[in-house]
Amino acid sequence: MGMSVTISAATERDAEHILKLQYLCYQSEAELYGDYAIEPLTQSLDDLRTEIGQGHALVARLGDEVIASVRARAGDDGTARISKLIVHPRMQRHGLGGRLLDAIERELAATPAARRFQLFTGHRSEGELRLYRSRGYVPVATEEVGPRLTVVTLVKESPATAYTTSA
Repeated sequence: MGMSVTISAATERDAEHILKLQYLCYQSEAELYGDYAIEPLTQSLDDLRTEIGQGHALVARLGDEVIASVRARAGDDGTARISKLIVHPRMQRHGLGGRLLDAIERELAATPAARRFQLFTGHRSEGELRLYRSRGYVPVATEEVGPRLTVVTLVKESPATAYTTSA
């Protein structure tokens, strides 16, 4: 009998597990762009704990193991910035990233300050770009941040906003 994956709010106790998973998951991004000094690989445990405490964070668990995570923070400008959507490599391509993205969007949509969602990824990260586009995100900007990396910013209106504007 198999275990099912559960998604719940991350707590400070999850921080160390999230950081280890983040380090594992971002190795492929670092290799893709030839840059092992990217922020997810250099973030400290204290910074991660602060990030969890100041925003929204979810984890997906298989039994007791944290196998995926996502974080977000609603800004004063009405934009909720979603970041660090990670899924353990052995659990990828099973829809878990999409489930986690949907879950953080639902949580953020309940926040009146979140009128739109924003996220970003590198221009070569085809899997991530495909996932975001399939969930209704639209590229709105690109920024060259180095000789090997162009960051693509994608945006999606919050369903709560779409309902309000159509009513």
